[in-house]
Amino acid sequence: MPLGTLEVILVDAKGLDNNDFLADMDPYVLLTLRTQEKKSNVVSGQGSAPEWNETFVFTVSDDVSELHLKIMDKDNFSADDFVGEATISLEPVFTEGGIPPTAYNVVNQDKEYRGEIKVGLRFTPEPEQNDGPSGEYGGSEEGYGGWKQSSYAEE
Repeated sequence: MPLGTLEVILVDAKGLDNNDFLADMDPYVLLTLRTQEKKSNVVSGQGSAPEWNETFVFTVSDDVSELHLKIMDKDNFSADDFVGEATISLEPVFTEGGIPPTAYNVVNQDKEYRGEIKVGLRFTPEPEQNDGPSGEYGGSEEGYGGWKQSSYAEE
């Protein structure tokens, strides 16, 4: 399992199922990577085709295989409404290093199509810990012509 950071670029959505009776919905997205959860801004007045253009960063530290996106509709006087969800497999991101913004299907509780959400992904692996010699030439500064072995002498 690779360790590092996962950058998620939440771009936009299209064709979302508008479940607000009298007005455009005000969607936002809950992004979940195992126990880490982030929330996008609420996009007001854009209805079923919202644009977010937001970036989120997650730490990948254990066995993670998918990113879960849950689209909600912000309501002022009642509980927020569930619009749909999308699950993105992260295997291609770990092997390729990234995926350009791509549309993923949004489905409801019954797995029925409810639009699409566009997301880009980039994975940056943590540098591997190496207990070997350090420095540009494979050794410490003092051991390979560092300041202690300088031929400069004060007169």
